[in-house]
Amino acid sequence: MGKRILYISGSLGLGHITRDLAIARAIRAEIPAAEISWLAAHPANIVLKQEGEFPWPEPYVWDDETIAAEQAASGFSMNLITYSLKVKKAWRRHLKVFNQLLAREHFDLIIGDETYEIAIPIHAKKLVLDVPFVMIYDFIGTESMSRNPIERLGVYLNNRKWCRNHDNPPNFLTNLFVGEAEDVPDKPFGFRMPNCRDWLKRHCHVLGYILRFNPEELKDKQTLRQQLGYGNHPLIVCSIGGTAIGKEMLELCGRAYLLLKEKLPGLQMALVCGPRLNPASLQVPKGVEVHGYVPNLYRHFAACDLAIVQGGGTTTIELTALRIPFLYFPIEGQFAQELYVTERLARHRAGVRMSFSRTTSESLARAALDTLNSEVNYAQIPVDGARKAAGIVRELLN
Repeated sequence: MGKRILYISGSLGLGHITRDLAIARAIRAEIPAAEISWLAAHPANIVLKQEGEFPWPEPYVWDDETIAAEQAASGFSMNLITYSLKVKKAWRRHLKVFNQLLAREHFDLIIGDETYEIAIPIHAKKLVLDVPFVMIYDFIGTESMSRNPIERLGVYLNNRKWCRNHDNPPNFLTNLFVGEAEDVPDKPFGFRMPNCRDWLKRHCHVLGYILRFNPEELKDKQTLRQQLGYGNHPLIVCSIGGTAIGKEMLELCGRAYLLLKEKLPGLQMALVCGPRLNPASLQVPKGVEVHGYVPNLYRHFAACDLAIVQGGGTTTIELTALRIPFLYFPIEGQFAQELYVTERLARHRAGVRMSFSRTTSESLARAALDTLNSEVNYAQIPVDGARKAAGIVRELLN
């Protein structure tokens, strides 16, 4: 009988499930008899079913915490305090489902991708497991994005708890970090707290980045375009990822399309709404293609001349690895996108940062034209993180 692994794909949107599937594929390559089952919420469970994976059915279903993020958003910004308050209800439900499943089923190892609802009680010694638990991070600590004293106090207390909770980790816990050590700020978590990057090196296995594809197999742009139904004229693909946040960005791209057409008469533009934003809700000019959820969106990125995207970590890494010119809009108020992703992309010399609140259709059209004609000189990035994660899992199961 094979080793039974419970994989919990947490957090928001689609970025985590794409890397989780890459890790699962690498685990099966290392351990062919591995039996992997999943806990996940919408929209991740859509992808799991399409990939032929087994997400646990009712009553073992993860609550949709993406709703909390969408409710905390206002236009193209998101309030950290509002999200933190709204997501706690989903986290309490998650922990209950997790305990119910473990009471019924035996697993040899459990993986949680940003499953703080499980990691927090583990560190508080309120949850003890008799099998290895692997926790995946892609950022360390939190940051305040406003002068709101309540937000600043909340961030300080959260970072202090983060540091203290990891002082004496249990033996069954292993931490993985998706990215490079340089992605973590080289500064203290806060007053009289340890250095963030030093903490990472002490407590986590640093994996590098994770891709679900081989960039070398996607270099034939003409063949890709034929397969995907695009013509030979310049192509811009615009995407907001796996949440409904970003409707305004897509509509801004649509308005810029009219200006770009004056310079590029044959221009093709495709707007990708993802699984949670209704394409019919967009107001865009004639000639712009509008799609809902697009499987394997990376193929469309590889086929395009320019991408305009929300500043998500996974999407921007895919575009960097594909060496595609892109503009990105961090969600305003979302510290991971505004700070960590932005600093990482600057280090990689990849992408052009845009500010949604300061961008007009005219300035977006100018930036798009400039970036279309620019030379790509991105840094080479390590993308074998899935293989490294699978190797660590194999060692834990031996």
